[in-house]
Amino acid sequence: MAAHASIFDKIREEISKTIIGQDDVIELLLVAMLSEGHAILEGVPGLAKTLIVNSLAKTMDLSFNRIQFTPDMVPSDITGTEIVSLASKGERDFRFIEGPVFSNIILADEINRTPPKTQSALLQAMQERQVTILGKTYELPSPFFVLATQNPIEYEGTYPLPEAQLDRFLLYIYVNYPSKEEEMAIIEADPRNLNKIRAVVSPAELNDMIKNASKQAVSDVVKDYAVNIVRNTRPDLSKVSLVGKYVEWGAGPRASQMLVRLAKSFSFMKNKKIVDKQDIDAVLVPCLKHRIVLNYNAVSDGVSVDEIIREVQIEVEKKL
Repeated sequence: MAAHASIFDKIREEISKTIIGQDDVIELLLVAMLSEGHAILEGVPGLAKTLIVNSLAKTMDLSFNRIQFTPDMVPSDITGTEIVSLASKGERDFRFIEGPVFSNIILADEINRTPPKTQSALLQAMQERQVTILGKTYELPSPFFVLATQNPIEYEGTYPLPEAQLDRFLLYIYVNYPSKEEEMAIIEADPRNLNKIRAVVSPAELNDMIKNASKQAVSDVVKDYAVNIVRNTRPDLSKVSLVGKYVEWGAGPRASQMLVRLAKSFSFMKNKKIVDKQDIDAVLVPCLKHRIVLNYNAVSDGVSVDEIIREVQIEVEKKL
């Protein structure tokens, strides 16, 4: 068990060659990958979101593609297309040209800047790990992760992801500003250090860790704790006053399932033998914040989803 814990230390050590700070973001991305899920990163431009993802891919010897989403993109720009080619005897044939989605890690940069039809093409690949072009199905590489970014300060010309599509993402990770000390160090950082990152995990080893993380033991008490938190985000079931006042729609059953799955991965990464309550708490907010819809009262009173989740957690803990 200790062997995999040292691997995560090596991954962090390699990423630190290019990334200063953002330890929580890197940890959550590792948890998402161990859970075989996708994540949204929200943060203002210039916080090294692309560099974090690229560095992470290099430490695991994974192929990486960045897709810059724009309003004029069409689904084939992501999935690929079939073109007509001439055979040696002059006969015409169709040949499939793979799009950028055929990679282990996809950085979907500013995913909310492209129309819903194009967004859906990527979300199908996320859900099914395959794409279908003109009736033919093509398998995507394994492992396969989509890490999407959104800009929280500019909404003009965007197409926000509907809640049903947001629910396909395992985690919603907020990328914050660095501390002053970290920002001073960033000034002196050399962007060419990305070439110095070495792979410390192979794709096969990552797949093995994903399987082992899913086997982490979880007691019924911990499962009950997770389910109670999720159910208390629903206005018609919750005993928490803030939920009834500010929540339009609570998290669905998938949230309970994913919350436990993420806790397993977090527990595995911390070299624990069994999942405990602290593992649930560690992934609670990024797992639930995009699965809860607030009403107009919350907007007018300035109440955030994070506050609602923490209040629910406190009330559930009182009843343990």
